[in-house]
Amino acid sequence: MQATRRRILEILKIENKATVMDLAQALDMAPVSVRHHLDILQGQDLVTSLVQHKRTVGRPEQVYLLTAAANDFFPQSFRALATDVLHEVKRLLPASALNGIIERLAERTLAEAPLARYGQSVDERVADVTTFLSDKGYLAQWEHHNGRQLLLHTCNCPYAGLAAEHPELCQMDLILVSELMSGLSASAPRCLGRLAAGDGRCSYMFELNHTGEPTGGQG
Repeated sequence: MQATRRRILEILKIENKATVMDLAQALDMAPVSVRHHLDILQGQDLVTSLVQHKRTVGRPEQVYLLTAAANDFFPQSFRALATDVLHEVKRLLPASALNGIIERLAERTLAEAPLARYGQSVDERVADVTTFLSDKGYLAQWEHHNGRQLLLHTCNCPYAGLAAEHPELCQMDLILVSELMSGLSASAPRCLGRLAAGDGRCSYMFELNHTGEPTGGQG
């Protein structure tokens, strides 16, 4: 990001809000130049504005604030925190308890998934599954393979940087895709590739059931 606009974001982060004149003074820059940078930041949905009435007599003034999207431009410690939490959970709990947590996390995600519909084709159901997974950050794709098989790929890992050290997260994903495809697959999926292992994507092979149609779901 251009240096002046990054500095504007930093000032707004520290001060919470600022007027054009506030920013002009902090940056030692002409107000018209500040407005130019603010217009660009607003166009990128990083900054918003509102009219604030003064406590004393005078015209209301326009103040600028950061949007939620701007938080991504500042250092985050989520990954380090998640790593520490996982280490502590694994240190304190037996493997059976950890597996139970992983299963419940998968179930929570599954509760948000679209149900299979009666009469839905394989392609329609898998399209629903890949859309759902992509909305969750997996960038999912799929393809038919050898007639009675289907390959499901996830090209992004929402837990990048964690899964290589904590394969339980990969197990959670395996549970997730297995349950999402349970109405189509005649057996548990085979994992053919893992991003955490250095592969280009996670890939799961499914043997389609003999009907080739989803079972169960909504009528």
